[in-house]
Amino acid sequence: MTDEELLPGESRAVRWAYAVAIGGALLISGSAVAKDDDKDASSSGLANVYIDFRTNYAYVPGGTLSTGLGDTSLFGTLSQLATLRTLLDRPTLPGRPQLSAPTSHGVGVDVPLTVDLGEALSLYGGFTGSASYNGLSGWSDVAVTSWFLGFQADVYQQNGGAFPTLTLQSTVTRSVPDAPLATTSFNTVVEAKYALDPEEMRGWLAGVQLTHVKVDSVLARVGNTTAGYVGGYYQWDNNWKISARVGLQSFGGAQLLAVTPIASYTQPLVRLDLDRMDDGDNRLFGITAQIAWAPKPVYQLTVRTPLYAIKN
Repeated sequence: MTDEELLPGESRAVRWAYAVAIGGALLISGSAVAKDDDKDASSSGLANVYIDFRTNYAYVPGGTLSTGLGDTSLFGTLSQLATLRTLLDRPTLPGRPQLSAPTSHGVGVDVPLTVDLGEALSLYGGFTGSASYNGLSGWSDVAVTSWFLGFQADVYQQNGGAFPTLTLQSTVTRSVPDAPLATTSFNTVVEAKYALDPEEMRGWLAGVQLTHVKVDSVLARVGNTTAGYVGGYYQWDNNWKISARVGLQSFGGAQLLAVTPIASYTQPLVRLDLDRMDDGDNRLFGITAQIAWAPKPVYQLTVRTPLYAIKN
């Protein structure tokens, strides 16, 4: 059995597509930054340097892999895969039935060093430390479970025009340490934001996200997840900001060694964000709550507390 048979159409072509998208976005974004520099000299150099510290919690029901919007949706998936890897390392007993993915609770922290290059481009990279709990093996040890690299770029800015701001975000996540069921994940989001006022304090959102998980085993596969959503945002004069997104996600199913297959599905999701911003539109504090049916409801909560070294 080959990897291509398990993942038809999801091999090298997918990785090349991501590489082209990232390279193209960087070129376009660099042009956008240069234009901003012509308009405002203060945007040159490093606008912000900070650790976008995020504390995550995920509840993943049995027989389910975590899916949803944002990079933090991968946190629950990696926790569940780590749990399965531990269970599959146990000796197989005669007549033992196939394993099924147990209900899991995961807690962890993301520590990404983020650099804003002007208003149009941000680069980030860091690691995730986490621990997970299930009724079969209890709590796992706290450990670094993955590292990630990514960028977020405004490829077009509305600036009072008729067309919305178009933002591209792409992240590559690699689980550690290398072992059976080690994964490389690619998460790409394209979002349009249409402001309804010149100060961009309120408006509409719409986007699409593609998540591809590559498992380092010919005996396991995780299908692609595609999500589309619409929503809106509103920011008060005191700089509190709320955003809401609702949509549908389609998951291609999974087969994990001796684990009962996880069927494909198309289910709804809901995400709410509450952020405290400063006058420069920098985030000071944020909470994200998400429910994604997969097909059972997966609950995720993220608290963001950025630690700034340089802030404009």
